[in-house]
Amino acid sequence: MIPLRGTLTALVTPFRDDRLDFAALESLVQRQLEAGVDGLVPCGTTGESPTLTDGEYREVICRVVKLAGGRVPVIAGAGTNSTSRTIERARQNAEWGVDALLVVAPYYNRPSQEGLFRHFSAIARAVDLPIVLYNIPGRSAVEISVDTIKRLFETHRNIVAVKHATGSVAGAADLAAACDIPILSGDDPLTLPLMSLGAVGVISALSNLWPKAVKAVTQAMLDNDLPAARAAHRAVYGPGKALLSLDTNPIPVKTAMAMKGWCAEEFRLPLCPMPNEKRQTLTALLRSQEALQ
Repeated sequence: MIPLRGTLTALVTPFRDDRLDFAALESLVQRQLEAGVDGLVPCGTTGESPTLTDGEYREVICRVVKLAGGRVPVIAGAGTNSTSRTIERARQNAEWGVDALLVVAPYYNRPSQEGLFRHFSAIARAVDLPIVLYNIPGRSAVEISVDTIKRLFETHRNIVAVKHATGSVAGAADLAAACDIPILSGDDPLTLPLMSLGAVGVISALSNLWPKAVKAVTQAMLDNDLPAARAAHRAVYGPGKALLSLDTNPIPVKTAMAMKGWCAEEFRLPLCPMPNEKRQTLTALLRSQEALQ
């Protein structure tokens, strides 16, 4: 298994006329590989996975696996709020040749910590693939506690990392102090602080747009070059935070990509295009940040 570290791009899913745009997806993956990213994450939050049909989900995963060609790991978003459905997807992904799974905490159900432990344990027992826990309480309405993450990591050899998207640096510090599970930042603006605490990289939405700039932060931190990491962080932090705060992810990133002609400005409901005033702000931001490309 290739180590899950550095910059792993949470890929957007391009649509055109309410169908998958495979030409845009291929160009996106090629652009990421040329920029030197360390992994590809299709069908996560940024990929609007809840709105994909089963057939579209399979097509996206299989195309990304083929395009990656073993050059970087493919970590497929496979989590749902049903344990049995997640196991089904995990087993399908194993057949499709992915390298690892990203499994979100069950949304809407709001299980207890014991329920979370049993959910992730059932998935870990069902497949041999490495599993990255996805801790994002802002979207799932439940946080995987430090104790539960520690328990899962110590119980299952194929639970290999956690995507920490709680927005809390202190929470990452508590987790790093409690156990040795590799941490991947799930919040682009917090990548440097989390890596300073021992995180090994980021699953990034921004790297769809600025892969080299995001990679510069993670590579410098992995190389223990703090001055270079700070400089890279300063370059991407301001515009990245401003862009991501304009609307719900992936709306700002995908809109910016559409402005560059890389995909259509098309979303699946309930996501929708941002209003004109926000688009104007985004246009001005992109014009001022061409150096990040």
